[in-house]
Amino acid sequence: DRWILSRLQGLIEDVDQAFSDLEPTRAGRAIQDFVVDELSNWHVRLSRRRFWKGDMNADKQSAYQTLSTCLSTVAILGSPIAPFYMDRLHRDVTGDTGSVHLALFPESDQSQRDEALEARMALARQLSSQVLSLRKREKIRVRQPLRRIMVPALDDATAAHLGAISALVRSEVNVKEVEILRDDSAFVKKAKADFKALGRAMGPRMKAVAAAIGSLSSSDVSQLEREGTLFLDPGDGQGNVELTTAHVTIQTEDIPGWLVSSESGVTVALDVNLDDALRAEGLSRELVNRVQNLRKDADLEITDRIHLTVHADDNIRRALEANLDYIRTETLADEVQWTEEESGEPLQLEDGASVWAQVDKC
Repeated sequence: DRWILSRLQGLIEDVDQAFSDLEPTRAGRAIQDFVVDELSNWHVRLSRRRFWKGDMNADKQSAYQTLSTCLSTVAILGSPIAPFYMDRLHRDVTGDTGSVHLALFPESDQSQRDEALEARMALARQLSSQVLSLRKREKIRVRQPLRRIMVPALDDATAAHLGAISALVRSEVNVKEVEILRDDSAFVKKAKADFKALGRAMGPRMKAVAAAIGSLSSSDVSQLEREGTLFLDPGDGQGNVELTTAHVTIQTEDIPGWLVSSESGVTVALDVNLDDALRAEGLSRELVNRVQNLRKDADLEITDRIHLTVHADDNIRRALEANLDYIRTETLADEVQWTEEESGEPLQLEDGASVWAQVDKC
């Protein structure tokens, strides 16, 4: 909540400045990016359980108040360029029958800005994006838990940020552990010349500089990535050139058993080795997903308790029984009964596994 409200103050500043500069397109894009990427795809998605809770406790109330503040502010910010829709949004959110166009334009509240918190959350979002991209590349579904990720932190500030966000990242990318490394010597990095950027900067020296870039050591590439610049002698007799990250594309080689991603100065390695316990938990998460669909098909309320009947072969049953508490908690099942008969709905899980399940309201 504190993060999205801090970002909201930044949005107010950006939109106010864009309108002052007579740049409505810039204002609209800023609003769109905030609503889609930050408010919807991050804050609301991560707060779903808070919205779904049965009791109106302090945490649930805070979630609703935060969302209401963001939407009512967005309605005012966007009203000059989407007058009718934002007027309806403002009325729906605030319950005010007056027009949004009579509201005062918001002013940024600097007391709600927390740049350190914004930096931590930006790192969490970037790490999550990189790990999810690695999963997609290897076709490992997000519901399948993995053992750990490794992230180098070459300075105390980054290490502190990673320590503060590790629980959020673990939940977001479904890994058991975030291992923070204080050096990146375990990673082999290579740099390739960006000829378009290099040509503009180096002119006739581009060929020699590109060859020198290709021969940079992994430690040299790490230094360039860490510091942003590197002085390089291309060996053409004309002295050193100042190389920046804008002149190169940095790639990190995979480690056996790991997938590695390096982007915008952040490197992360994902352990893709699966053991029996991880596979069993992955199957349990798949079953939960299928049972939740059965609940929806039966028009059950979110808070309805159920009786769950399951048929599975011995190997799959043992895997599911190892995670029975998780299955009961997530599906709101008071009881899980195992049956030898194929009754209920046939459910296809990943890796060719299949079960039969029946959901009955308690």
